[in-house]
Amino acid sequence: MSAEPMGAEEFGELASSIRLAMNGVMDGKPDAVDTALAVLLAEGHLLIEDVPGVGKTMLARALARCIDGSVNRIQFTPDLLPADITGVSVYRQQLGTFEFTPGPIFAHIVIGDEINRASPKTQSALLECMEEGLVTVDGHTHALAAPFLVVATQNPIEMEGTYALPEAQRDRFMARISIGYPDAESEALMVRDREHGSPLERLAPVIDVAGLRRMIATVREVYVSLAVERYAVAIVQATREEPALRLGASPRATLQLVRAARARAAMDGRDFVLPDDIDALATTVLSHRMLLVPRAQHPDGRPARSVDEVVERIVAATTVPVPSAGG
Repeated sequence: MSAEPMGAEEFGELASSIRLAMNGVMDGKPDAVDTALAVLLAEGHLLIEDVPGVGKTMLARALARCIDGSVNRIQFTPDLLPADITGVSVYRQQLGTFEFTPGPIFAHIVIGDEINRASPKTQSALLECMEEGLVTVDGHTHALAAPFLVVATQNPIEMEGTYALPEAQRDRFMARISIGYPDAESEALMVRDREHGSPLERLAPVIDVAGLRRMIATVREVYVSLAVERYAVAIVQATREEPALRLGASPRATLQLVRAARARAAMDGRDFVLPDDIDALATTVLSHRMLLVPRAQHPDGRPARSVDEVVERIVAATTVPVPSAGG
C-alpha cells in the first residue's frame, strides 16, 4: 500500500472530523474513540473487551461507518468454521475448474463479534490474516484489502461456552480497550438521543479509502528518536524480567507500541513522538499480551490484582529520556 502523505493541517482536520463523528455515537467515551482511531491509523487490530451493553459493537460499527470502504461483520459462534471466515474453493462443473469464493474477511474493516465464542480452530483462521494481510486456501494465497483492520469484541463475564483467546491470537491485536459504564450525564444524553433511532443511522462517511491510505502514510512519516525507541524497548524488556509476570511482552509488542505512538503523536498535531505517547499507550498495547504468576505481588508485598497494575508500575520505574543540552 503506497500513498502520498498529507499535510499536517489536512490530517488534523480529517482526524478531528472522524473523532467528532464517532463521539456523536459514543457518548462520553473520547478515550475509547481516540484509541480505536489510533489503531486504525497505525495499521493494527483492536480488541474490545467489556461487559454486555456498554457499546462494544457500537464503537466498532461507528468506526466502520466513518470510512467509505468495504465493511463485513462476523458473528462468532461455536459452529463457525474457518472456511466461513476465509472463503472456500467451489468446483464449477461447467468449466471443470475450481473458483475461489472469498469469505467475509475480505473487507477493509472486519467486525468480529464475540470472538471468544468460536472454537480455537476457527480463531486460528485469523492468525495469517491479521499478521500478514493474506489468506491461504487450498494452497493458494490471496491478498486482503489494504488498509485492513479487525475489530473484535468479547465478553469476559459470560464464560460458559466460550474459548479463551490463545496468547498467539491476543498478540496479534495492537491494543485492547474496555469501554466501561458512562457517567450519569452521558447516560441521560444517550437516553434522549436514542428516542428517535440509532445515531449510527445518521452517521455518514467522513473519509474514503484513498484518503485513509494517505493518513496512514502520514503516520508512517512521524519521527521517532533513538532515545524514545530505547525507552519503548526498556519498558517491554522490563516486562520479561518482572517476577510478577509469567509471560512478558513480545518483540511484536515493541513494534506495535511505537507504531501506535506515531499515530497518537500525529493525532495531537506533532510530527515526532514523545515519551508521553509511549506512557499513555503502554498499558493499552501491552497488558493483554501478558500473564500474571499465581499470587503475584508488588515489591512492597501487596498482591498484584491485574496486569495493568504491573505495567503501570514498570512504566513509572523506567527512566524517561531527556533532551541533551544540544537539543
